[in-house]
Amino acid sequence: MVAPGAVPAGVDAASRLEVARGLLRRMERPARSEGARASPTPGDDGRVLPVAAPLARVLPAGGLRRGSTVAVGAGPGSTSLLFALLSAASASGAWAGVVGRPDLGLLAAAEAGVRLDRLALVPRPGRDLVAVVAALVDGLDLVAVAGHERAGVRAADRQRLAARVRQRGAVLVALGAWPGADLELSCTRAAWQGLVGAGAGRLRARHVQVRVRGRGIAPDGRTAGMQLPGGSGAVEPPADDAVSVPLQAAARAAV
Repeated sequence: MVAPGAVPAGVDAASRLEVARGLLRRMERPARSEGARASPTPGDDGRVLPVAAPLARVLPAGGLRRGSTVAVGAGPGSTSLLFALLSAASASGAWAGVVGRPDLGLLAAAEAGVRLDRLALVPRPGRDLVAVVAALVDGLDLVAVAGHERAGVRAADRQRLAARVRQRGAVLVALGAWPGADLELSCTRAAWQGLVGAGAGRLRARHVQVRVRGRGIAPDGRTAGMQLPGGSGAVEPPADDAVSVPLQAAARAAV
C-alpha cells in the first residue's frame, strides 16, 4: 500500500525539496474545494486539531494546539501514539505529512484510522530534512518528523522550525527528543492483552500509560491509561477486565 502523497525513494538529494513542494501543489488541487487547512468543527475556534477521546482527556487543550511543537518519546508504543495523533485530525479534514520514516506501516496507519488520502510521505529527506519539513509546514496542518537526531539538526534550526510552525498555525510532531517542545508525550508500562497462562492465545491489544508533560501542565505531568492499539487497531479506552501480560512476556511468546 502506497500513500498518494509519497515521495519516491530514488529521488536524488538535490531534487527532494522540489519534489516536496510539487507534492504540496498536487495536494492543494483537491483541497481547494474544502480549504487547505482543516475547517473548524461546530463549537471549535479552529485553534486545536482534534485527537482521539482517550488522548483528549490528558492533553491541556483537549487536542493539538495549532502553532505548537510536540515531542513523542521513543520506545514501545511510539508509532501507535503517532497514528493516534494523526487519525482524528485527518478524519476531521486536516492534511498531514510524515518525514523520515521509510518503515512506516501504512496498513497499520489505515487500521488506526489515518486517512491515507490526506497523508504526504517523504521517507528519505537526506540532508534536506529541515528544508523539507519547513516546506510541508507551509501547506499542511500537521507534520511529523523522524531522524532529526541522526541528522544532527541544530538548536537554531529547531527554533526556526518552531517559529515557522507558530506563524503558519501548523503542528509539528517530533518523533524523538526535541528540546524546547511545548509538550512531551511518552508511553510507559506497556502490557499486551490476550495472552493467558504460559503464553497461550492471541495478542489483541496493548495497554499503555501515556504520560504528558509540558506547558499548561503541572510539573509532575499527567498520565492516562488506554489501549494503543486497541482491538480495532485504533486507540481505545482501557479494558479494565482484560488479562494483561508484560511486554517482555509477550515478546517471548511471539518468538
